[in-house]
Amino acid sequence: MKHLPEIRLTPTRPALEARPLEKRIGLIVLATDHTTEPDFRRMVASERIGVYVARIPYANPTTPENLRKMQPSLTAGAALILPDEPLDAICYSCTSASVVIGDAEIEAAVQAAKPGVPVVTPPMAGARGLKALGARTISILTPYTVETSRPVAAYFAAHGFEIASFTCLGFEDDREMARIAPATLVDLAREATDAQADALFVSCTALRAALAVVGMEEAIGRPVVTSNQTTAWNCLRLCGDDEPRAEFGRLMTLPLGQ
Repeated sequence: MKHLPEIRLTPTRPALEARPLEKRIGLIVLATDHTTEPDFRRMVASERIGVYVARIPYANPTTPENLRKMQPSLTAGAALILPDEPLDAICYSCTSASVVIGDAEIEAAVQAAKPGVPVVTPPMAGARGLKALGARTISILTPYTVETSRPVAAYFAAHGFEIASFTCLGFEDDREMARIAPATLVDLAREATDAQADALFVSCTALRAALAVVGMEEAIGRPVVTSNQTTAWNCLRLCGDDEPRAEFGRLMTLPLGQ
């Protein structure tokens, strides 16, 4: 057996910085999610901002009943993200579940584990983004069934938007939604946008829509807000990052606003 050297303990410990990274964004994603983590890695994570993820149980099909079943897992999911350490924001990355459960209920569940942390949901960030763009009349595109799309329409109507048109694709499995090509989303955006709409909202964190924003905006000649793009924008601004990122659409060039 080879001789092992004596292990020496240094007499002093090195000084510690306040945090490994200056800002911390927590993400709560579905167990089946293929898209949110790559999108946040692309749009949010940096040497200054860390993105930390917890997954919670979810089972397809994407129905209001199944979406609502995630609510009891939100507190435990939030608690698993850097336990006992503060976050600068935390995003629950599911648009359809957020409109079914409700922003206030999601905030309460998350803050039970992370008191005082700003909570972001995709529809909440979507409404903020559309207002920042000055949109009042919108078109909406979702990959969901009609049943799951109805709460989305009700949410945006309740937040003061006139809905000029609403198009859904009829999918029930979020893993299939993630397999829709970004180029296909450009064509779908063109078909789904009403002539009277100021902007298009593309709902669903499973869709790879953030990769298609610029193409969609060029195709329809007006702003496009997507679920992951707008939560990324909201989280970046909460971290004090106001750098324009035009490669992810017009919204990513704007301040958060009120």
